[in-house]
Amino acid sequence: MATVRKDAAAPAAQEAAVTGKGPVPSGKARSRTRRSTLPLTIGSGLLGLLLWVVLANIGIQGFPGPLEVAERAVTSIGDGTLLGDALASLRRVLTGFVLGVALAVPVGFLMGWYPVIRGLIEPWLQFFRMVPPLAIIPLAIVLMGIDETPKIFVIFLASFLSSVVSTFQGVVSVDSTLINAARVLGAKDRTVFTGVVVPASTPFILVGMRIGLGASWATVVAAELIAAQEGLGYRMQQSQLYYDLPTIFVQLIVIGLIGLIMDRALLLAERRLTNWQERR
Repeated sequence: MATVRKDAAAPAAQEAAVTGKGPVPSGKARSRTRRSTLPLTIGSGLLGLLLWVVLANIGIQGFPGPLEVAERAVTSIGDGTLLGDALASLRRVLTGFVLGVALAVPVGFLMGWYPVIRGLIEPWLQFFRMVPPLAIIPLAIVLMGIDETPKIFVIFLASFLSSVVSTFQGVVSVDSTLINAARVLGAKDRTVFTGVVVPASTPFILVGMRIGLGASWATVVAAELIAAQEGLGYRMQQSQLYYDLPTIFVQLIVIGLIGLIMDRALLLAERRLTNWQERR
């Protein structure tokens, strides 16, 4: 009986190996993988903290240690400046990021699905991709003033360019066999698009959103360094004037932590929305 079960399971295993549609790894298997890497993550963090302590104690002028930075962070949290600056930066980033993605996804789909639209838009898209959003900040400030508009605009541009390229690449990378099979079965263009192209492009879109979010976060800090009255980048620029290195370190750590949290949130959403995709 055991031999029969083994023989019966062989074709299914062979089919899974060929088609790539084998069973999705269970939650327990993924949990074991995470637990196996947890000691490495903790060890890496402790090693980085140790390196920080060493650098602070070898005589680098003004280089603050962890305790000094922690004390300054507690002070900034207590007087409300850290929370206010973080909220101001987050508001700018999320506004520009959402607007950029909201426009990038339909534009990317149109470029990938209609060659005429691709021919009209792609040259301009590739041109502006070669221009860093940071280089547009001075022009945006001159044309739009020093209020929130230029900052949100450059963030929008950074997220839009990353997301539209990923969406477009996702559409053109869809396996033509899937599209032809759907059409042979009688599916119209609308059904092919919503039932085949959109699901197959979703992983590309989500990766583009992660890249766009990182670019947006970096862009807002740079924009606040040039013209702002509040925000994490603004606080760093003010601290630079007074050679306040502990405050600069606090802002750097908060920027990194917020960026990491947002990236992990998008990664979690990606795994939930593309649970069907096989991962290592």
